[in-house]
Amino acid sequence: MDREIRALILEDNPADRELLERELRKGGIAFTAQCVETRVDFLRELEAFRPDIVLSDFALPTFDGLTALTLTKELHPDLPFIFVSGTIGEETAVQALTRGATDYLLKGHTKRLCQAVLRAVNESTQRAERKSLERQLFQAQKMEAIGQLAGGVSHDFNNLLTAILGYSQLMAEMIPPDSPFGEHLTEIQRAGERAKDLTRQLLTFSRKQIISPRILDLNSIVGGMEKLLRRLIPENVQIAFRIASDTLPIKADAGQIEQVIVNLAVNARDAMPNGGTITIETGAADLDEEYTRHHPDIAAGRFGMLALSDNGIGMDDRTKAHLFEPFFTTKEPGKGTGLGLATVYGIVKQSGGHISVYSEVGIGTTFKVYFPEIRESMTSPPPKSSPSGMPKGTETILVVEDDEPVRALIRRVLISCGYEVMEAKNGIEALEAIDACSRPIHLVVTDVIMPQLGGPELADHLKRMLPTARVIFLSGYATTAIVQHGIVQQGVEFMEKPFTPEQLAQRVRQVLESTPR
Repeated sequence: MDREIRALILEDNPADRELLERELRKGGIAFTAQCVETRVDFLRELEAFRPDIVLSDFALPTFDGLTALTLTKELHPDLPFIFVSGTIGEETAVQALTRGATDYLLKGHTKRLCQAVLRAVNESTQRAERKSLERQLFQAQKMEAIGQLAGGVSHDFNNLLTAILGYSQLMAEMIPPDSPFGEHLTEIQRAGERAKDLTRQLLTFSRKQIISPRILDLNSIVGGMEKLLRRLIPENVQIAFRIASDTLPIKADAGQIEQVIVNLAVNARDAMPNGGTITIETGAADLDEEYTRHHPDIAAGRFGMLALSDNGIGMDDRTKAHLFEPFFTTKEPGKGTGLGLATVYGIVKQSGGHISVYSEVGIGTTFKVYFPEIRESMTSPPPKSSPSGMPKGTETILVVEDDEPVRALIRRVLISCGYEVMEAKNGIEALEAIDACSRPIHLVVTDVIMPQLGGPELADHLKRMLPTARVIFLSGYATTAIVQHGIVQQGVEFMEKPFTPEQLAQRVRQVLESTPR
């Protein structure tokens, strides 16, 4: 045994207590003992002392061992319980074993006490580790199932939002500025944008959100968040930064790392309604095999660590068990969606990282996020262009989309921009349309997931049939057919749903005028 054992001894005779402790010392066992005699003291120390094992006499003046055993199994079913008594008979000993006692010894024959204690504690530790791994596996499977559901719902919902946002924008452009319907359309568009944000959070949780990762310094991202956080956090909450001196290179989407920090900070703020302190810390961390043995979702290695702590109300184990599930919240109705920590979880997992949480009720909470450290040179973010309007064109475009409202919207937008438009409901119809078409097709805009023949399979046929045509893939979420872990493969033109008519027109023109990669 490579750690100190905490032994709770229920015994009223000082000489017998000393006998037990002497036998443990003689056997070379490192231990701390807490001795009690009464029911009240036993129950108190069972919680306060947190023993690894109970050594109990059978008969005491105001208490008895069988009752102590029953109480122990009710409160801590896996805690080893060994009787050491001079009065216990064979029949009573069997009864004790059937009630859950680990072993029993006679006070005059305690030579095997050390062996019994070590065996009982080792078996208890192994059971605890096995249960912990089983809980983690169940939690991982549950989160994966929820993620698949969230991703599927978001995919379908993004098709609806594409039509809602698209047609509302087209209508807004058709009515005069002073129309009484303008305000109604504005509210529709605002609701659509809020719904788009909601689906984006669900996609992030399910790790199907498109991201743009690059190598960056975690310290720089955290340090750059100070002004924003001070605007989000009320004056009665202090923010303390402890930034590591060395750079912490990680590969992630900078916007998503900022989102992690904001969500954790807001969660900490809400946990301190009467004020407190948020501590944000960065540093390098080496997670060894021992750590990963208890956390099988992460491999051993060197990580950039982001920790955010508060001294708020804390959480109990029941709350922590559901902490990262979408729509789970302990806040009052209307005070939160329950997607903040679910989004954090999705970002961390999509970035190949790991998140842990430690919390005690009335003391506070600490989240630690680990991102794999990358030993490559850091790059600057690509410049952002901001085109505006709906550029025109005259090329021929084939639209392949199985969702009729989305297909109709795309057709309407492209025709209004001057393009010749062909359409098909799936890849099979698209191939038939290409065979029947006598004029050149310059661009194919295709959904990724369709019945009969999907977008990626269609693209393989297009390499032979239309070698000069460009392809834009559309999807409501990242699929492994086009992206790996949400990262678009080089050379693939991808447009994420939902999009507006203006965004579609700009992207089509951009791809048609760009040099093929």
